[in-house]
Amino acid sequence: MKTKISYWISTSLLSLWMGLNAFFYITKPEAKALCVHFGFPDYFRIELAVAKVIGIAVLLFLKGSVKEWAYAGFTITIISGVIAHCCSGDGFPFSALLAAVILGVSYFSYHYPSRLPVNG
Repeated sequence: MKTKISYWISTSLLSLWMGLNAFFYITKPEAKALCVHFGFPDYFRIELAVAKVIGIAVLLFLKGSVKEWAYAGFTITIISGVIAHCCSGDGFPFSALLAAVILGVSYFSYHYPSRLPVNG
């Protein structure tokens, strides 16, 4: 039961985090300026926002291997964000570390029940 609670709390936090990022990519001029600062084309932030919304829907509503792809996509997004910040001279974004921890808790609590021994 604790694993299920930790899964839903961490997945909800991850979904909120990625959803707010997607919303800001579309609505905030600062997000557009940041993409320019990183050297990304303007359409990339739109694609990233759409991909994050799709990933959220997959995490919340689907099961199976497609969920693994969503976790992989979010992992790549977080790692790529860290690299973009570091390479552009912004320093290490510690918020990405928090996002990675939340992602890890969600992922491992999703898989933890399947690793428990079955008595029977």
